[in-house]
Parts: sequence; structure tokens; C-alpha cells
Amino acid sequence: MTAAQTSAYYIGLMTGTSLDGIDAVLVDFSAPQPKLLTTHGVEMSAELREVMLTLQAPSDNELHLAQLAANAHSKACAEVVQQLLAKAGLEPSQIWAIGNHGQTIRHRPELGYTVQIGNHALLAEHTGITTIGDFRSRDVAAGGQGAPLVPAFHQAVFASPHENRVLLNIGGIANLSWLGADGSVIGFDSGPGNVLLDYWIGVQQGHRFDADGQWARQGCIQPTLLQDCLSEPYLALPAPKSTGRDLFHAQWLQSRLAAQPKTIAAVDVQATLLELSAQTMADAIMRQGKPDAIFVCGGGAYNGFLLERLGQLLPCRVATTASLGVDPNWVEAFAFAWLAMRCSTQQTGNLPAVTGARGERILGAIYPA
Repeated sequence: MTAAQTSAYYIGLMTGTSLDGIDAVLVDFSAPQPKLLTTHGVEMSAELREVMLTLQAPSDNELHLAQLAANAHSKACAEVVQQLLAKAGLEPSQIWAIGNHGQTIRHRPELGYTVQIGNHALLAEHTGITTIGDFRSRDVAAGGQGAPLVPAFHQAVFASPHENRVLLNIGGIANLSWLGADGSVIGFDSGPGNVLLDYWIGVQQGHRFDADGQWARQGCIQPTLLQDCLSEPYLALPAPKSTGRDLFHAQWLQSRLAAQPKTIAAVDVQATLLELSAQTMADAIMRQGKPDAIFVCGGGAYNGFLLERLGQLLPCRVATTASLGVDPNWVEAFAFAWLAMRCSTQQTGNLPAVTGARGERILGAIYPA
């Protein structure tokens, strides 16, 4: 029996829609309540980020670019894993498996596929640790959306029998998990989180994000533009549903700006986009009922103006997952460590009521060390 087979240590890796970095966590699953032991994150290189953005849409020679990007992504992930292990004082042989989400470049469940870049075989080769990836495809094959997958994890770790909670992950796309005190779970992508905000400030000011929402706070909401954005059909669809950059991209926004009767100041566009994110998240939550508390994770948890607007729109306490003992930065990587544990122990990882799949499925493809 190997050291890994006598441990309950798993590593989770996440690179989200915002393409801002690679997050890694080390989790101990030896007790009923898993324990987050060590965390480490690095920024994604500008070169890899640019390639990933290019691959979001059809381009010349994209199959070749995708394979090179998958290799580069896995090599970068391997370095992060090595740094994480050094911080934890552990050897690769002590880790049961890595759960690697990969980088989503296409998500079209209505056409029967979803694509997350990541060469899991190469990651296993570079780390010497069994790697589990491709978590979404099995759910899609069973007729599901393949997303969001985190509600099952949210239920296992954050649910309470005493209150109805919402876990709101604000990455590039926002997704929510309604965790009923009665054990019920609802989850879906509500719409844009940071993706349009990050795009617009990048074009206008060259920044990767609007720190604390300070620029948006200076602008004025433009009602005509806001209503045009809110008329997006996806927002009115019932769950289960999921979305991504395939829908909410630069052209989506530019077409709405072009339809406005007058030119809108750049700062007012930013303010309107923040209001779009806040309203669509709040509306999606309230359509499920009145929660007792909302806990926010993801990069949006650090946008003070966005959280302020959510607090004004929602009739309950709005806090971050830090109040539940998990820093907002690490919740999604934690989820993919949990999914890797579920896969390696032959337990299901999806919730059909959330994704729309025909039944529960074991998620992930295993690449032994």
C-alpha cells in the first residue's frame, strides 16, 4: 500500500472564467467535515491568458493552439502543485489525487459538449500524483448542463438544518446554490458576474479588474442600457441552466452599446454593468424564495460596491464564506478537491435536480500517477 493510499489528502486546482490565476488547495478528507490545510495561488501568465481568451471564439489553427495551451496550462498547474506541497511540507507520494477543473473554453451543453482545456496526463507525469479531470462531460452525456457542479459540494460543507442559505459564487459568471434547511438544493448560473466588468475596464483603462468597484461607484446607471441588457433571454430561463463566455462576451455588450440612442460615458457603462450583475443575481435568488443568509465567494467577494448593492437589493444578511471558515478565494478549488475525492472513492458528484442530468453519475476521468 502506498503512502497516498493511507492518507486522505487531495489537491484541488481551479482556473475560472475570469482567467485571473491558478488556485490550489490541499484538503484533508479523513474526518466527516473536510479540513482545508494549505492554499496557494499564482497569477496566470499574460501569454497563457491571451491564448485562452483567443480560444473562447473560433480562430485560425485553433486545434493546434488548444493543445499547446493545454500543455502550458498543465505545466503551470504542476508548478503550483509543487509550490503548494513545499508550503505544506509534504511529498507527492502522500497525496491521493489532484482534482483539476481545467480552463473552460467552450460550454455548449445544448449541443451535447463542454470543453475544459487541461492535459491531465501531463499533469500526472509532472507531479507524480494521480490526476482526475474532465468532471463536466459525464453529466452532459447524461443530458445535464455539466454545470454548476459546486452545489453538491456546497451542500456537503456549508448547508445548515437551521436556515435557508445561498452560496453565491461571483467569478466571471455568477452561480448560486440554494441550500434549504430541509435538505433541498437548487443551483444554476444566474448570468454575468465579473466577466463584463473586467472586459470593460480592461478596454477603457487597461486594468484587469475594477478594484473594490471604485470606478463603477463613480458612474451613473443608464436605465436604457440596463433594460436592454436585462432583456437577454437567458436571464428569464428556468433552471437548470448554465452559461459562460459563449454568451456574455465583448460582442454581446458592444451590440447593446451600439443600439443606444446616444454615446454613454465609459464610467457610466461600468456602473450599469455592475448594476446588471447585482440585479440578475438578486433576482435569481429571490425567485427561489426568501433566504436567511447569503454567503459570497469568488473574486466578486472583494468588490465592495457590488456587495453593497447586493445588500441593498436582498432582504437578508449578505456576508462572505470567510464567516463560514473558508476564504472566498479558495471555495471553488476546494470543490474540485472534493469532486476528486468523490470520483476516486466511486461516489457520485452531480445533483440531477441542479444540472438536469438523467441521474446521479460518478464524475471525472482518472490518470494514474
